Amino acid sequence: MKSRRLTFPGHRGDRLAARLDLPDRREPAAYVLFAHCFTCTKNLKAVQRIDEALTEQGFGVLRFDFTGLGESEGDFAETNFSSNVEDLVAAAQYLDGEHEGPHILMGHSFGGAAVLQAAHQIPSSRAVATIAAPCDPAHIAHLLSGRESEIAERGETDVTLAGRTFRIQRHFLDDLQGQRMDEWIANLRRALLVFHGPFDDTVGVENAAHIFDAAKHPKSFISLDRADHLLSDERDARYVGHMAAAWARRYLDSGAQIQG
Repeated sequence: MKSRRLTFPGHRGDRLAARLDLPDRREPAAYVLFAHCFTCTKNLKAVQRIDEALTEQGFGVLRFDFTGLGESEGDFAETNFSSNVEDLVAAAQYLDGEHEGPHILMGHSFGGAAVLQAAHQIPSSRAVATIAAPCDPAHIAHLLSGRESEIAERGETDVTLAGRTFRIQRHFLDDLQGQRMDEWIANLRRALLVFHGPFDDTVGVENAAHIFDAAKHPKSFISLDRADHLLSDERDARYVGHMAAAWARRYLDSGAQIQG
């Protein structure tokens, strides 16, 4: 695998830190754009392992840190779901300018919801794969349970997740409430693959059922039996990468955009 670190301008011009991994000694079959989970980074172990599995199968993978996270510039408090979508579009435009537009979009958890919407603004995309994704990004609002009055009075609150503190502002919640995910999913017009674990206690498997039911064909579902939400078992993460690669190849041979 050949790998290089790079930066590109995000939705507001902040430099976003990224990593582009390419298969060794051959041109990529296609490029994959990967979106990480809420408050995670491109360096989450599961993301790295999925990336490795995809490159082993001949794909190029671009993964990056959203604005204000990881090594990227910007203020996380000023971001929201819509800005994540805009960062994904900026990443696709960078990839298109330097190499080739991404044919496959993949997203984990909150990132999975983001790629479902971003696909509509990325003309090169032919296939979308979600991993443990909520059917509605407003699902993340449960993290703020009991903080609503503080947000109403102060306009913001601090939330501690995985030992790190993040500032959430009112516009973040307002943006979540304004999303129309069923409409985006129903009109995806790309092949869809939904990965989800039946025992995921962070984002319940009923979310996968909702996404699958809302989508038109071609659509597929793969159960991640016994996997936890973060795919902490290396075997689960690599399984996702290998299965996504095999599935995606079916849609690379057809240059026509899915119209289902």
